[in-house]
Amino acid sequence: MNRNIFALQRIARRTFSSSGRRLENHVPQKQKRFQENDGMPIHLKGGVSDSLLYRATMGITVLGGAYVVYELVKWGCPKKA
Repeated sequence: MNRNIFALQRIARRTFSSSGRRLENHVPQKQKRFQENDGMPIHLKGGVSDSLLYRATMGITVLGGAYVVYELVKWGCPKKA
């Protein structure tokens, strides 16, 4: 019984302590890119994906604001019967 538990502990320790492939640390390159002063806003320094997310967010915000104004005008000026 104890032998099985020790074997399971050894396998679990080996599984979590070593990996089959080594991962490269990309943090220093990203820190360098995000900290350089090139006049670009920080929320767009991530590349094309950041630009697309920013534009989608701004588009949804503008459309939502326009819809709110439309509804307020519609409620403020009811149709005459």
